[in-house]
Amino acid sequence: MNNTLRNMIVLAAFVNTVAISGANVAPTHNHDSMSLTSMSQDMMMQKSSQFKGIEVNKGSVSTYVKDGKTHIKWSDDFTVPNSPAPHWQIVDEKGTVYLLQRLTIAGDKQNRDIIVPSHIKSIKKVQIWCSFAEVNLGEATFAKAVKAN
Repeated sequence: MNNTLRNMIVLAAFVNTVAISGANVAPTHNHDSMSLTSMSQDMMMQKSSQFKGIEVNKGSVSTYVKDGKTHIKWSDDFTVPNSPAPHWQIVDEKGTVYLLQRLTIAGDKQNRDIIVPSHIKSIKKVQIWCSFAEVNLGEATFAKAVKAN
């Protein structure tokens, strides 16, 4: 079972238990246990528009936070473009562009899900960038810039 689904089940059980018992729940600052706030942050996922571009026109990208770090991952219907060096690229809300990991790595491995570097503070667009030809192969946008950690 993936972490998001597990966290949702734990959160639902917690909320149900609190509702049945009528207990008042105070915020916790105990860093040894997962708080309700951290569980809800782990579950917040935002999905982009569909990729559109000269070669990438399928799939989308989602952002989520896990262990305090923002991740991006492509959807199951995304197809890695047949170009020599496709990379992840993020554009923040100010228009700054950040070139990130290559989509494919040694052998058949793929960087389907990556951690957004901490110096990137927002995500407005995710582009698939061919570093060899220096061209944007396609991009997906978020309706509102996503805050990154």
